[in-house]
Amino acid sequence: AVFIQTQPTLPLGLSRTPLAMASAEGGDKYRSFLHGDGEKNTVWRHGFPPNYDLVNKLFEEERTKEWPEGSLEEKVQRLLKTWEMEMIHKVRPDDQKSVHSQGFTASTNGMKPLTRKEWTAIGGYNAFLATKLPPEHRIYDPDKETVDSGMSTFLTAFPRGFAIEVLDVYSGPPRVAFKFRHWGYMEGPFKGHPPHGQRIEFFGVCIFHVSLAA
Repeated sequence: AVFIQTQPTLPLGLSRTPLAMASAEGGDKYRSFLHGDGEKNTVWRHGFPPNYDLVNKLFEEERTKEWPEGSLEEKVQRLLKTWEMEMIHKVRPDDQKSVHSQGFTASTNGMKPLTRKEWTAIGGYNAFLATKLPPEHRIYDPDKETVDSGMSTFLTAFPRGFAIEVLDVYSGPPRVAFKFRHWGYMEGPFKGHPPHGQRIEFFGVCIFHVSLAA
């Protein structure tokens, strides 16, 4: 299980493209701040916006919940996916629009809260997998990985990506607590372990401290 806490993020009413129009316009059905005029000057880690077609397909085929558009659960799920995308793929903290420019911190499993700058510097994968386990018990050691090595490791092992869904929302704004499921298929090698093609999944609880006004 994983516990993540962030504060503060933007209001839950993120800008959106209607689901039926997203694919036709080259947008993403489940994430905001990925395409459009507002991202013309965004600096992307690989020079261009990430493509989520494969992981969106996995998400749609294997999700266990399908939340109505506009529901609290769907808004929280969109915020989660958008926040994850921005933390991993946007190089400059100022391009990350799902969180406030001042005062944002995020911590995992009781670790030290990280600012946007600190989170971006070590990379999303290493921040998400921060641990207090002794080094000898770590198959993946985020303290020894770089931003690029972390991304390469997981994109190689899980070429279709890791899908994520919100299972339950326990409280509404301003302190949004929810349970999530994160899963993918190990179809490539991981740290000396050969691929086995089976599903890897874990569950966690996250708390977003969100603003009530823009």
